[in-house]
Amino acid sequence: RALLNSPKIILADEPTGNLDPVTAESIIQIFHSIAASGTAVIMATHNTALVESYPARTLLFSKGEVKEVEFDN
Repeated sequence: RALLNSPKIILADEPTGNLDPVTAESIIQIFHSIAASGTAVIMATHNTALVESYPARTLLFSKGEVKEVEFDN
């Protein structure tokens, strides 16, 4: 539904939270495809393994601070 009106931004709060690993990875691949087409995708997640697997700007919110994180890919 979020894509029907060609939004400029998608906000996703834990979109893979209750999904099996294969489905979660499919969702992340879809988000990367959407981002490549020009739509901004902002996603909150606790799944660092998925974040590490797909390069993107990553911010870590921890102990009242916000830090940019770079993963070695």
